[in-house]
Amino acid sequence: MTEKIFSLPVVNQISPYLSQRQIGELPVIVVNHPKVRAAITLQGAQLIAWQPNDEKPVIWLSEKTAFNHGKAIRGGVPICWPWFGPAGQPAHGFARNQPWTLSAHDENNDNVLLTLVLESNEQTKALWPHDFTLIARFRLGEHCEIELEAHGEYQATCALHSYFNVADIQQVEVSGLGPHFIDKVKGGEQGTSADGKQRYAGQVDRIYTQPEDCSLIHDKSGQRVLEVYHHYHSDVVTWNPGVELSCSMGDMANDGFQTMVCVETARINAPMKSAPEQPARLATTFRLRKKRQIT
Repeated sequence: MTEKIFSLPVVNQISPYLSQRQIGELPVIVVNHPKVRAAITLQGAQLIAWQPNDEKPVIWLSEKTAFNHGKAIRGGVPICWPWFGPAGQPAHGFARNQPWTLSAHDENNDNVLLTLVLESNEQTKALWPHDFTLIARFRLGEHCEIELEAHGEYQATCALHSYFNVADIQQVEVSGLGPHFIDKVKGGEQGTSADGKQRYAGQVDRIYTQPEDCSLIHDKSGQRVLEVYHHYHSDVVTWNPGVELSCSMGDMANDGFQTMVCVETARINAPMKSAPEQPARLATTFRLRKKRQIT
């Protein structure tokens, strides 16, 4: 799927390393830089690819997702805002279904910086009665940094719903999640973890409420470790649909669950609070651990 994105025809060459292309019905900003390849759809300001030079793709994207106006993209890093989960309609909020504007870009020898903006409009006010400006910033290079900044006067729940590529979910362990979780598969039942680690023998959907500032995705079959840093967060969500749910989802292949894991930086149990002159923030950083550091 990643190769398909980078082979799309160029609609507009924005700068030496940036071009606008079209995937399905959606415009996508493609980064082709000596140190990184990446892509962000203007709908949802959604990162759908990040691949440092000489590395395999890091971000998982469903081969069956439809790139249609107003329809959520399955994979990448959806921005779930201003609510998480089924707290309103559409599920996970409207930010990921709205068209954003590329407002600024910059590039140097190490990375590319992109800024996208979404402002309240008639559609959003019909769903949520607040004025707001959302700013999403991306720094894409050997590391990937995403920051969401929310201006206005309200509170909101939010997640950077990151999907990561793994070789075999049965051989994946995520550490640094902390001792306490809410188990959504079991109807919100409270649970504890002695070691702050999560493995994926079946469907997993948990909100860890006392996480460390960094989660490690140990992809044993893929022979790599991904560091996921959480900033301004209160929770970390981890999700894998398992075989039954994967088979029931129209935008995921039946075996899609085998090669992905979600580890999400979130503000759920302690909502983001935006005030005049004091925007709320949520941010994450992805780093691949060098092979010599993996034991």
